[in-house]
Amino acid sequence: MSFKLAASAVDVLRAALVPAALALPLLAVPMVAQAQDETPPATEEAAPAPAEAAPAPEPVAPETVIASVGGEDITEGDLLLAAEELTAELQSVPADQRRAFLLTVLIDMKLMAGAARENGLGDTEDFTRRLAYLEDQALRRAFFNDIVETQVTEEAINAAYEELAAEFTPEPEVRARHILVETEEEANSIRAEIEGGMSFEDAAAEYGTDGTSATGGDLGYFGAGMMVPEFEEAAFAMEVGELSQPVQSQFGWHLIQLEDSRLSAAPPIEQVRQQVAQQVLYESYEAAIENIRADTEVTITDEALAAEVEAQGGL
Repeated sequence: MSFKLAASAVDVLRAALVPAALALPLLAVPMVAQAQDETPPATEEAAPAPAEAAPAPEPVAPETVIASVGGEDITEGDLLLAAEELTAELQSVPADQRRAFLLTVLIDMKLMAGAARENGLGDTEDFTRRLAYLEDQALRRAFFNDIVETQVTEEAINAAYEELAAEFTPEPEVRARHILVETEEEANSIRAEIEGGMSFEDAAAEYGTDGTSATGGDLGYFGAGMMVPEFEEAAFAMEVGELSQPVQSQFGWHLIQLEDSRLSAAPPIEQVRQQVAQQVLYESYEAAIENIRADTEVTITDEALAAEVEAQGGL
């Protein structure tokens, strides 16, 4: 494992399962923005005591009925399920209108479902197949929420981080400033000004043509493979404090000043906690699936499709 974890597999996994918890913020009542702090005037009078914060609203039970259609109840729990299913659609609905939007969808759903039953659509082979699929999908989601996600604990995250940190291999990295201009002549002219006493930071602010000019040309720390080859080769060959000759790259001409050189260190856990948690989640999922698969026979009758699935690591 490494700290450069690819989140794509976890993102695909989450997108497929859409844990119900992700939908909860969509139903939350918008909080009133707090007034900006104001500096109290200089006075000997005691400032008025701040008003007590309003108590948080009591959570609504999922079984609470909010509507009825033809004698069938719609509950708060149904609203949560609809929010889970319609996450993408809700992004374009103002927050204070989402509950009404979801309830309208559920009412329409009840009406259309009732009409479909009256027309015998609930007895068709297609409906039976679709119902079985939706049941498997819901159970998979429940398994993910209750079995897989519960393995992502603070203890598991800390243990995974310690393992990653122990395996971390320090690599050389440097911190540099640069000034990017269009021509070699400009670069040489600026270099002469710096040698004449102008600070590199001031020169970068005045002459630099890229976004780093606002920070005195500071590029921060970087390692191998993070910069274009010509720039990287020149920077790693310099001594700390050295000012380079003009260096040409695909972007133009650079002057480089090396600020520092060091070996990289493992990032602190606070910086990579989410990344490590994603790795723990994915490994929990993989372990759960492998455990189930070990006791279950899986047969793919289409040989070409079986080969493709195996090539993708599906079995």
